[in-house]
Amino acid sequence: MKNAFLKILGLALMATVVLSGCDDDDPIPDPLPPVLENLENGIMEGELTEDYVLEPGKQYVLKGAFIVPDGIELTIPAGTNIQAEAGGTDVYLAVLMGGKININGTENNPVVMSSTAAQPGDWGGLTICGKGLTTAGENAEAEVGGFKYGGSNATDNSGVVKYLVIRGTGAQINSESQYNGVSLYAVGSGTTLENIAVINGADDGIEFFGGSVSVTNLFLQNNEDDAIDWTEGWNGTVTNSYVEHTIADFSTVVEADKANNNPKLVNLTAVSTTGGTALQFKKESGATITGLSLSGYSKSIDMKDNGPLENVIIEGETADPGNSYNNPPTVDPSGWTWVGAELVEIVVLEGELSGELTLDPSKSYRLKGSYIVQDGGKLTIPAGTKIHADAGGTDVYLAVLMGGQIFVNGNADNPVVMASDLGKPADWGGLTICGKGITTAGENAEAEVGGFKYGGTDNADNSGSVTYLVIRGTGAQINSESQYNGISLYAVGSGTTLANISVINGADDGIEFFGGAASVTNIYLENNEDDAVDWTEGWNGGISNTYISHTIEGFSTAFEGDKVNNNPMFTNVTCISTVNGTALQFKKESGATITGLHIDGYAVELDMKDGGALSNVQVQGADADVSLISGETSKYTFNSGADASPIDISGWTWKDADL
Repeated sequence: MKNAFLKILGLALMATVVLSGCDDDDPIPDPLPPVLENLENGIMEGELTEDYVLEPGKQYVLKGAFIVPDGIELTIPAGTNIQAEAGGTDVYLAVLMGGKININGTENNPVVMSSTAAQPGDWGGLTICGKGLTTAGENAEAEVGGFKYGGSNATDNSGVVKYLVIRGTGAQINSESQYNGVSLYAVGSGTTLENIAVINGADDGIEFFGGSVSVTNLFLQNNEDDAIDWTEGWNGTVTNSYVEHTIADFSTVVEADKANNNPKLVNLTAVSTTGGTALQFKKESGATITGLSLSGYSKSIDMKDNGPLENVIIEGETADPGNSYNNPPTVDPSGWTWVGAELVEIVVLEGELSGELTLDPSKSYRLKGSYIVQDGGKLTIPAGTKIHADAGGTDVYLAVLMGGQIFVNGNADNPVVMASDLGKPADWGGLTICGKGITTAGENAEAEVGGFKYGGTDNADNSGSVTYLVIRGTGAQINSESQYNGISLYAVGSGTTLANISVINGADDGIEFFGGAASVTNIYLENNEDDAVDWTEGWNGGISNTYISHTIEGFSTAFEGDKVNNNPMFTNVTCISTVNGTALQFKKESGATITGLHIDGYAVELDMKDGGALSNVQVQGADADVSLISGETSKYTFNSGADASPIDISGWTWKDADL
């Protein structure tokens, strides 16, 4: 018994020694919280429980909501790549009030947060909530995540964000709300935000909800709602921002809402290849803007709720919606290599073309001065090409000289558009083509437009082909007697093809023929302030399907014919006015043969201005059947022949195309 007891006691003592050694040398660690264990495995999900520094160069997957709460700090080193799963509103990164985020990207090694496909709406983006001031009050509830934000500390510090690229955000919360690329809720001025890019977001690029944080160097490309948005009294500054829009149906460059705490935008350059609105201000909102450069937007200023323009100060003056602000760029993002985005290429058209050139519809073209196709030159413009004309008056136009050719190859789905950004009458000079056809002005006559030479002996001359072209905002004033037209055709021959053309908002004529024998098929002319169709110098071509619309006061006529009568032929002419005016005017001995005439809404339907013979105007195969207006000597209304069915242009969807 004794020996057995001693043996058992000895074994127990040995076990005690062994166990004591394990306790002293190899303590069993406490298990990691799940959020930290996930981070060790490269997964970001859950609420961070302690300060944490991500591992440089490691790939992290954002699988759900990752939240940095009050008192906790997250640091993301340069070069970190965070891949967000395409989980919509369930996937986002949020920093709550009192929390901090330090994104320490560099120019050569930015931090990237993106879904795999980087498609708009894939995930929820970055949200930061601070203790700054907001008109929503303290502890307001964010539409993003329902987080609390807002306090009384205008200089609150939520950390540092430098060299960050975000792609594919904008997940839909509900019918009214979406996540933005970066959402800043009452973020204070103590927070540093520099060199941030938001690309391909389904909602805003960056939105400020109150606070006073400022941003330097902001790149925003193809965010489908607003690029820069603010509300709730934000009063910070954005310095050096570049916005690019190359997809249709986005909202705006800037949208401001509610109270005006006068935030500042310093050096804002925005480029659109799809028109749209640049700066929109709702309610009483406003801003002070310097260094503004807009290119390609069809509306520069929109005071959506009729707030005072005085709230928006641009270059030291009250904002002017009639100004396109098409100034030279103030921000050049080509040096921002950290962005990793392909920029739209803006090609300047200016000078002379003596060889052959085919434009590229994927590029944005800016007509900054005169662009002249010389004798022997050939310019081809493919379908879908858009040419943005500077609002430079008579200095800006496109001309094709005798012996040169132009081929505008638009189609019904993708017309070619040539327009000033705002499309205002007289912004630019339009398209001029000079040919070798016959004109009563003789050979090598001098055009009032550009002083170009035109006219020869070949009425079958071929200056090219123009199909599916939309022109807006022409009619620049040359002198007291002359203006540019939308399209000026000087002795253009019948070998030239002209079809499916729309000229809108010209300060002078829509289209004018100076001799020659060119003909047109399908032309739409809306609110050209002088004559819609004008001809002189013995033009003897024709137009099939002419639709003219007048809805503004003070225009001249639908048709104006002048000088000798070489009997141009018109088939199917519809002229509709809501503002009275004159429909058909013939000067001197001019005339025409017209079939399928429909006139509606004009006080004067026919004006033989210089007493020319009514027999010069043949309508439906007979002399014009008209009655003299009481008290007039040359102005008539039709008794018959002007009541044909109007042209059905419902299928001419191309006619309203814009930049």
